[in-house]
Formats: sequence, structure tokens, C-alpha cells
Amino acid sequence: MKITRVETFALPPRWLFCRIETDDGLVGWGEPVVEGRADTVRTAVHELAGQFLVGADPLRIEDHWQLMTKGSFYRGGPVLSSAVAGLDQALWDIAGKAYGAPVHQLLGGPVRERARAYSWVGGDEPAAVRDQIAAQMEAGFTAVKMNGSGRMDRLPSTAELNEIAARAEAAREQLGPGGDFAVDFHGRFSVAGAVKAVGVLEPYGPMFIEEPVLPEYTHLIGRVTSSTTLPVATGERLFSRTDVLPALQEGVAVLQPDLSHAGGISECRRIASLAEMYDVAIAPHCPLGPLALAASLQLAFATPNFLIQEQSIGLHYHAGAELFDYVADPEVFRFHEGHLLRPTGNGLGVEIDEKAVRRADGSAESWHNPVWRHPDGSFAEW
Repeated sequence: MKITRVETFALPPRWLFCRIETDDGLVGWGEPVVEGRADTVRTAVHELAGQFLVGADPLRIEDHWQLMTKGSFYRGGPVLSSAVAGLDQALWDIAGKAYGAPVHQLLGGPVRERARAYSWVGGDEPAAVRDQIAAQMEAGFTAVKMNGSGRMDRLPSTAELNEIAARAEAAREQLGPGGDFAVDFHGRFSVAGAVKAVGVLEPYGPMFIEEPVLPEYTHLIGRVTSSTTLPVATGERLFSRTDVLPALQEGVAVLQPDLSHAGGISECRRIASLAEMYDVAIAPHCPLGPLALAASLQLAFATPNFLIQEQSIGLHYHAGAELFDYVADPEVFRFHEGHLLRPTGNGLGVEIDEKAVRRADGSAESWHNPVWRHPDGSFAEW
């Protein structure tokens, strides 16, 4: 079996799919994208495919991963790692179809029958937080995640800290003691600011505090983890085992590798195994589309230290399309009491509606994250 063609599709709302075709008719799908840099990643996908994949045996997944990540003198970074990630997902999809099994069976078999998931909630005011959490609870979810703040000074003021606490208090009141909420800081604070902000959240018992400092300051995250009893999470902007190692050494409780950024199923499987050596849980980052979620679930069902799965249904970034729009049978993503059931289909376990993908290709406007500024005109972290 040989790879004959690699295609990419830019789709609303901000997704990029890749399709690998073989000479015996098997097709694999993946999702290689950096949010806000889809066009750049698309170019990288075709460069890697032309250099390493077309004409090759798709079942040599590990060899392909080694060549795609190490076959160039300059390596790594979000663009190249994300291009590799989507191609790697598609190769695993082909392998599962070739061997007649879900990917998680090829990774050693399932360790659970359902995977807990959480939903995003927005709302700047406590009342809005309560309303959105109530809607998710009505839908059966027992866990949510929300931003800790909006634009924030590097050292938050007392008023800003009070706002953070008020939103957390509203979340806890609505969820009660049996529900969970996570708080995403988006790296908007300095290390000292994060310590202050985490402190005001202690009484409300969040499930974890996400990305309290920027990824370039991962070597300092230990100052946050050692200041609190709350679990600290990071990882969506770390792209390899070497990237996540300092976080593990500094005491994080949860790693959040993104299977569309961190080298795909192959590398995220190794990241999960490394995390297990530090007694750290895995909560895959996934604010993306159906293929990223499908790949994340294959990892979740074969990973003993899996905690919870992010998913993007109803996410506020998604305008003009939704997760089910490109899926032939959405049943694989139906929620059951806040959980996703183990997929049994071959490969990634999701069937893509190719006609819908081809119709939508090129209709997406280029998405870029907002650029924020402080009142004095200086750059602010988004």
C-alpha cells in the first residue's frame, strides 16, 4: 500500500482538515491547524507530505513521524508540530481501517468505557455565569470551564481579584459540591500576579487552574504550584515531551496536550506516558473540530491517567459552522450524562462527510485572535 495523494481543506469556522489517500482505496483524515495560522500550517502540510509521505507505505507511522519531525535541520514549533499532528492522525486513521480496529485498540486496548467531558461557559458577570452553567447542567454535563478574567494587568488590582472571585463563587453556587469547574488564566498574569489570583480561588475549589503563566515561563510555574493546594494545569502551547518536561518537574497536576498541535497521536501518547511517571493527569486540549476530538478520544480510551476531555460544541469562537456539520454520523459524539462513550468504528472512529467538506473548502474567512491593549496603549495578553 502506498500513499498517492494528500489534500487539505480550510473550513468554517476556523478548521483545517487533511486527507491522505492510498492506492488501495483507504483514506485517512486528520486535523492539522494552529488557530489563526491555518494558511501557514496548510503550506507546511504539503511540504512535509511531498517530501516524506507521497509514494510511501502509510503503515510505517513511527518512521514517518521521525522523518517529519527530525528530517529537517530546523525543527519544532507550533506550525511544524501541528502539520505533523494532522498527518499523524490521518496515518493512524488509515492504520485502524487497514487492521479493522479503532486506534485505541492498536494502542493497547481500552482502559475505560466512557470519557468525562466538559463544556465551555462564558459570561463576564456572575449572573451570566450561573445561567450558562445551568444550561450545561441541564444538558447533562457535570463539569465546565471558564475564563478566569478578561484583559488583565500583569499584577491584578484588588478590584480585578474581586471580580475573579465573584465569578468563581457563582460557578460553585450553581454547580454545588458535586460539580466541577476549571478556570483558564490564558497566561494573562505575571508569575506574581498568578499567585495572587490563584489565592482568591482557593475557597471555591476549582478542578484545576489552567495556564496561569505563559508557556515561555514554564520554568517558573513551580512558584504557582507551590503556592496553592489547587491543581495547576498547562500544556496547550507546549508541543513535545521536551516542552512539557519542565512543567512536570515544577509540579503541575494536569497536562493538556493538544493532539492537533503536539505531534498528533504518536507524540501525545508519549507525553501521557511521561506524565504518568510524575503522577500527572492528562486532559487533552481540544477547542477544534471533529477530527481533533476523535483523535483525542482514541488517546483518552487507551490512557490510564486520562482525567477529562475538552470539546467544542457550542464554543463561542465557532461562527458559521458546528462540530456535526462535517460528520456523516454524529452519534459517536452524543453525550451520555456528561460523558462520551467509547468509539467502536475503525481508525479514528468518525466518518467524515467528504461532500460537505469539499463544498465548504475555501469558504472560511481567515480567523485571527483579537489583539488586546492595556489602557496605556501597550500590548495585553489575549
